[in-house]
Amino acid sequence: MPAPERIPSRSLTDPELLTLLSEGTLTVLGQVGGASNAVLHCTVAYEGEERTCAYKPVAGEQPLWDFPDGTLAQREVAAYEISRATGWDLVPPTVLREGPYGPGMCQLWIDGPPSDEEAPSLLALVEGEEPGEGWKAVGLAEVGEGRTALLVHADDPRLRRLAVLDAVINNGDRKGGHLLPGPGGRLFGIDHGVTFNADDKLRTLLWGWAGEPLTEEARRVLDRLAAELAPGTALATRMAELITAAELEALRARVAGLVGSGTHPQPSGQWPSIPWPPV
Repeated sequence: MPAPERIPSRSLTDPELLTLLSEGTLTVLGQVGGASNAVLHCTVAYEGEERTCAYKPVAGEQPLWDFPDGTLAQREVAAYEISRATGWDLVPPTVLREGPYGPGMCQLWIDGPPSDEEAPSLLALVEGEEPGEGWKAVGLAEVGEGRTALLVHADDPRLRRLAVLDAVINNGDRKGGHLLPGPGGRLFGIDHGVTFNADDKLRTLLWGWAGEPLTEEARRVLDRLAAELAPGTALATRMAELITAAELEALRARVAGLVGSGTHPQPSGQWPSIPWPPV
């Protein structure tokens, strides 16, 4: 779907973007195909500024037996709040708001890198049993006619931060299509509706660091996040508005577990560890 024409816009700070997304006028351009829940491609305009955004109305959500409480839209916003608290800003600005089809999630649309900026490869299938320099192995994948190939992801610090974030929010659906390279070498993760379950639901393509020590940066971030999630803090109060009390306690426990182990988590063996389809 081609991007709509937009009025010239200046660079906006995160608070200004949140105001734009929360209070701007939403105009639906069309529906994004292939999604299991309704995803609408929109523009949002406020006080002379206009951006494109994704609007996911709660009315378009399919019920999930293992996520009976709250809404997927609330979980999307909760993932943004945790991403913002880490300082990594891996999730595009996301808000809850009223829209043309009722309440839902509104998220800034991420345009890819400009044509003169090459986006690095993040996922690949390779022959052999070793990933090669600069890559981390995920596992073998069937590629047809009885053949297999090794699924690998880039040994990229941006992906590694995202793997830590996914472990924190208990992401049950980190597919390749949910990784969006942005301008200026940025990387974003999207589609966080199935997160924050109180049970272990981590399903991801980013298992390449499983069992390895966390980076020093990740340790510092997790220490700070644990403090910011303590009862009575602003972040804990905000999260209590978005997820259940049991899910908030499980969130704190996951952060404490990562801090205590000092390592990236490994598949539990009690739940499929890779989402399907993987892309």
